[in-house]
Amino acid sequence: MTSTVADPGVDASRPLHPGLNLGPAHGAAHRDAEMVVFGFWVFLMSDLVTFAMFFAIYATAIDATAGGPGNAAITDLASIAMQTGALLASSLVFGLGTVAMKYNEGRAKVVGLLLASLALGLVFLGLEIRDFMHAAEIGAVPMRSGYLSAYWALVGLHGLHVAVGSLLIVAMVAQIGVFGLRADVKSRILRLGLYWHFLDVIWVGIITVIFLPGAFA
Repeated sequence: MTSTVADPGVDASRPLHPGLNLGPAHGAAHRDAEMVVFGFWVFLMSDLVTFAMFFAIYATAIDATAGGPGNAAITDLASIAMQTGALLASSLVFGLGTVAMKYNEGRAKVVGLLLASLALGLVFLGLEIRDFMHAAEIGAVPMRSGYLSAYWALVGLHGLHVAVGSLLIVAMVAQIGVFGLRADVKSRILRLGLYWHFLDVIWVGIITVIFLPGAFA
């Protein structure tokens, strides 16, 4: 029988990050998980700066409709409500998946919750694509005005992030199937969860800045 000795440079008596239970026998992984999660937070903050730039561009272009469709013409509050419900539910289910992973509730449960989260994310994307198609049908295309260029850029950037996140969920499910829930896979899932929840925050900002003013214009 082999035994694993904890890294003497790590206080493994406590979890460095609340999303993982690696334990005293995984000292180096315990420390490395904290380092990479911190690095991922830095990445998310840089991504937040990118979104802030797009929000600022949108704010300066609100009145630049050039006689074309404005905010009210392209806002479908019922569709936005369904998109919001799907995205928030997806984030909740992903969170349940990370909790199941943390407490070692089994590979099948974690995979099932990740796939459910993926399905809800795809529902969100489907509804958003439908709204973009409707906007195109009424002539609200990016080339029509500065306002519409800013609208498509901001909402489309968020949608692109959701699409990338969906692909990453597929990748994580594949990694669980191949490697199981080993420490490095857990760390990747945890970081993907941070990314997925971050998109909720951005979406709430989009609702507040774009869709609510459009619905009540």
